[in-house]
Amino acid sequence: MRPLRHRSFALLWGAGLVSTIGTWMQAVAVGALLISATGQATWAVLVAAAAFLPIGLLSPVGGALADRVARRPVLIAGNVAAAAVAFALAALVGAGHDDPALLVGLVAVQGAASAVIGPFQQAILPDLVPQSEFLPAIALNSAQWNLGRIAGPALAGGAVAAFGYPLAFDANAVSFLAVVAALLFVRFAPPAGPAGDGLLASLRAGLAAARREPGCWAAIWTIGVVALIASPFIALVPAMAERVARGPGLSAGLPSGRAVAAATGVLTTAQGIGAVAGAMCLAGLAARFGRGRVLAGSLAAFPVTLLVYGSAQSLWWAAAGLFAVGLVYIGVLSGLSTVVQVRAPAAFRGRVLSLYLVALGVAYPIGALVQGPVADRIGIGWTTTATALLLTLVMAAAAVSLPGVRRALFGAAPGESAESIPDAAVASPSCPLRPAVAG
Repeated sequence: MRPLRHRSFALLWGAGLVSTIGTWMQAVAVGALLISATGQATWAVLVAAAAFLPIGLLSPVGGALADRVARRPVLIAGNVAAAAVAFALAALVGAGHDDPALLVGLVAVQGAASAVIGPFQQAILPDLVPQSEFLPAIALNSAQWNLGRIAGPALAGGAVAAFGYPLAFDANAVSFLAVVAALLFVRFAPPAGPAGDGLLASLRAGLAAARREPGCWAAIWTIGVVALIASPFIALVPAMAERVARGPGLSAGLPSGRAVAAATGVLTTAQGIGAVAGAMCLAGLAARFGRGRVLAGSLAAFPVTLLVYGSAQSLWWAAAGLFAVGLVYIGVLSGLSTVVQVRAPAAFRGRVLSLYLVALGVAYPIGALVQGPVADRIGIGWTTTATALLLTLVMAAAAVSLPGVRRALFGAAPGESAESIPDAAVASPSCPLRPAVAG
């Protein structure tokens, strides 16, 4: 809790928690609205792809800018733009204009704003806390993101059930403005990167820096594989909610949109509770067994928990399975993020971390877009089971045939012991602002 003694960190952490709650309220509401209106998992994954694909396309630009331009104006502009989109969603849905393609397009615009400011959010942490408190600050950000995952879906389910979808979108818009207000009271140091290089040259230098560090490069590739094969379970949560909300033996017709929203909230909250529990355990586990072993164990256990979740036949079974998924998944994401955070060169931090976001932001929507139609055809349960088995095979093959990757991921960085770094980083950006990815 030490980083919260610093005024700037505490301000942004609190505002970020409000904003994260708004993020999850909108995510649950949009997913439930689309799947209840269309009855197709494809639309649920399309909206997830619209939110994430801009991250894969625009994060390198944001990373290059984060190393060379002032951070506050860009962060404020990005949050204001995202708030405007959320207000537009509320107005359109309230007026009855809920065409799925229109909703997906607006979410894509909002995703583009988050993509540009994401690397800025990552790069400002040294301005907020001293280096000795860097990792405790990352742990608090992990708690922030997952506390939002717990509160946001529950609030969204209640708001949609009582007042309809627009209220969830309005709440998200206001939550962006909380971050804007906090940013006005925080001072940032000038960027560390050279301002004279061209944008393309700056991007090439960031790529070269990432490739020179084996740990960074291995973590970037690994998150891409995990995001492509297994992470789309997040986008398909509304499809699972639609399945279990019917109850056993009910096959005629779909449940109401509000029932799907409530079930989606229960499932997403269950994942968030699991993730918070996992984050609270990671530091102690890393101190006892070593950071690398905790990451390896999380990667091995992740497909097992997906198998349990994919076999669910009721809402509470699915919630228990998703709790287990969240418990282990945070270990995967935080472990890989920690590798990049610890080993990225300071002058290239924004650009190297943006490559991590590229891998996640491109692979996740591609995987979701592939798995959505598959789930429509063979069912959400079989789709989740198949992805768990495929991830197991891919990881086993990599462990046997790529020993260099294994050493880069699970070994200690130069100058540190395997036990010296708590594995409590987050998959979202390492600063107390709205996370750029909803992992």
